[in-house]
Amino acid sequence: MTRPEPMDAYEYLYRKVVYPAYERLRGRRTFDYVREYEANEGLSADALAALQWTKLRALLEHCQQNVPYYRRLWSGIGADWRDIRSLDDFALLPVLTKDHIRESYQELVASNWRGRTLRKSTGGSTGQPLTLEYTRESYERRTAVAMRGYAWAGARQGMRTVYVWGGDVAPVPRWQKLKTAAHLRAVRRTMLNSFYLSRDNAAGYIERLNRARPDVVVGYTQPLYNLARHALEHGLPVWRPKTVITGSEALLEFQREEISRAFCAPVFNTYGCREFMLLASECGRHEGLHVNTDHVVLELGSADCAGTGAVTVTDLHNYGMPFIRYVNGDLATPLAGRCACGRAFPRLARVDGRVSDTIRTRDGRMLPGQFFPHLLKEFRGILRYQVVQRREGDLVIRIVRGADFDPGALPRIESELRKVLGPDLPVHYDFVPEIPLTATGKHRVTVSEMAAP
Repeated sequence: MTRPEPMDAYEYLYRKVVYPAYERLRGRRTFDYVREYEANEGLSADALAALQWTKLRALLEHCQQNVPYYRRLWSGIGADWRDIRSLDDFALLPVLTKDHIRESYQELVASNWRGRTLRKSTGGSTGQPLTLEYTRESYERRTAVAMRGYAWAGARQGMRTVYVWGGDVAPVPRWQKLKTAAHLRAVRRTMLNSFYLSRDNAAGYIERLNRARPDVVVGYTQPLYNLARHALEHGLPVWRPKTVITGSEALLEFQREEISRAFCAPVFNTYGCREFMLLASECGRHEGLHVNTDHVVLELGSADCAGTGAVTVTDLHNYGMPFIRYVNGDLATPLAGRCACGRAFPRLARVDGRVSDTIRTRDGRMLPGQFFPHLLKEFRGILRYQVVQRREGDLVIRIVRGADFDPGALPRIESELRKVLGPDLPVHYDFVPEIPLTATGKHRVTVSEMAAP
């Protein structure tokens, strides 16, 4: 494990005095949980597994006793929490989906927590809103886990940080703007709203980032990649932070390389979702993402021959509205062995995108949507693109063309696609001025409009 760089005076004061005092004043135990999770870094694989199992068993008992949804569901299939004696047994329980949550919302709230939970909503990449509830302890623990994961990337509370992240879209009251501005100044954070980033204003974003002189840059993967490409293509200088952290979207190696080259800094990948916050993150070895197994149970179901499977998550600390084996719609691939950093957490080799973003071939195979960034990055003049599948094996490729776009690239693109999708693949092109972001400010590389298999 690498030794952290020394703190400046403000960071030291904020991290050691101001922020802990503020948390105590609010009655929060965030820093107690930070110390707990940091101590878990030294546990063996067996000790981590035992800790996770103890937490899971307690949660299952609580669900059967206090959560009407699980009591009804498990009773209907003859399941009892006492009969679940291993993770293999646990994997036989039914999964929880967004539709289940919407249909049985009230039943999923624990009877002994009703009226005492916090609440938030997530739009999801498809824009379908989902409301969920969680306990204060769960929130504090999620914050603590995120602080641990970001610290592995060299990012600590109180460091000057620029976020290239989704921001407000609807009008915000003036008092709220002033309150937010004061808070951001106190925590040394600058927010650049990625929702409004475009080719025309990218230079302005880079200028604002440079003025902030950040130690840390955090952002959605695609906007950071777009800024990096713009800076490199136009020879724009970029302030050199100590670290760059990507999240919310899959990070591909060519994107990591471009971002690192533009910012002259190491790039760290993270994986999370709004329902649970941080699930896994890279350490300084960049050998996969360490899964927070002392905080969640993350399973990869229906794995293919490479081990890639659908992500299923259980939050071990949300007793207010427990999500047991929740399918969040993502695909990921595990990584065997132990990281050279010495931490025993299991790892993900990569996050492969969303189940809904896979392209289906006529012979029944599934092609991950992340295939297309690898292919289309080789062709100049394609500023942005999106692949849409409406029927099996039938693709529409939307393309935003640049001044140096070569129409002769289209037959070459089709040739490469046929190698993986079959010789009779119909491909249609739709040249558009812009491709809109999702409701949560993401760029969906692929969109499947077909019914789930």
